[in-house]
Amino acid sequence: MIIGLGGLEITLTDSGRTFRWSLAEVRQTQGFHEGEQVRLERGGDLAEALLVGDVAFLSALRAAAPQAAGAFHDPARRRFRLARTLLAAVASVGLAAGLYVWGIPLLANVAAARVPVAWEIALGDAAMGQLAPASKRCQDPVRQRRVDEIVGVLLRTVPDPRYPFRVTVVDHPMVNAFAAPGGFIVVFRGLLERTENAEELAGVLAHEIQHVLHRDATRAILRQASTGILVAALVGDVSGVMAFGIESARMLGDLSHNREAEHDADRDGMRMLHAAGVDPEGMLSFFRSLQALEPGGRAAARYLSTHPTPGDRLEALAALAAARPRPPVKLLADYDWSDIKTICGARS
Repeated sequence: MIIGLGGLEITLTDSGRTFRWSLAEVRQTQGFHEGEQVRLERGGDLAEALLVGDVAFLSALRAAAPQAAGAFHDPARRRFRLARTLLAAVASVGLAAGLYVWGIPLLANVAAARVPVAWEIALGDAAMGQLAPASKRCQDPVRQRRVDEIVGVLLRTVPDPRYPFRVTVVDHPMVNAFAAPGGFIVVFRGLLERTENAEELAGVLAHEIQHVLHRDATRAILRQASTGILVAALVGDVSGVMAFGIESARMLGDLSHNREAEHDADRDGMRMLHAAGVDPEGMLSFFRSLQALEPGGRAAARYLSTHPTPGDRLEALAALAAARPRPPVKLLADYDWSDIKTICGARS
């Protein structure tokens, strides 16, 4: 094969037949990547093709016909192509990481604000079936009414609560409580037994009520979802979202809200106590008592792992508590609080 200024002269070794291709008629269709043969074609649907194994052929072709060099790949650029490929891969990883760290949480925040309250209630009800099954619930209507009375005092400060708040006590020694979507709040027996008065339980419940009103659990579930589920939530298609949410509901017992969500629940929970006329010292004293619990015991405080309460949060709570606008009113003034601790039955 001879490379000339005007084209290629190709002679077949077996027949001696010679073909002359004008470079203006030739196009390169292969040989842009490492390890590929160079393929040149001429013609239409039934094109003639030339395969060359040595990539140096392209360099020689470009040097012999500089006026047509732009139509053929420059092998020297392959190292730059590799660099661009690597750069694109790194950029893709960075984009994916950015979407995971910032994009999905932002989309989850928008979606959580748009999902219907009825959907949240249905999701919370389904979550309760997994996290607080009927066999584990403390069924004592007399003492349950005492808990509900505290909730009622707190909810009088919310003009439009939106959710039918329900507190369920679960017969388990774990010191923990959490809020599910739709107004469902779970309090474990271990936590109830650690409270010294109704004001301490009110402090816990005020905090959890704020998580519900802020839709923190709903937002956390959506943050685990794919972008497709999030888009479905945004446009109001709740069927797929509901199926995903019910599957993800089991995570709620181990849910740890971010620092901002905890701060907001602290702040607004304390405001709720002020508005209800409940002594905010109950919230502070309960958190302080939790810090004294030794980890690893039968009644270890799971509450501190899912509701981290470092010293700076206690200081912030104390500052908020000091700003109470009026003298507090005693909750359940004529009730012996130790009685509430038998809501799950007397224990030997």
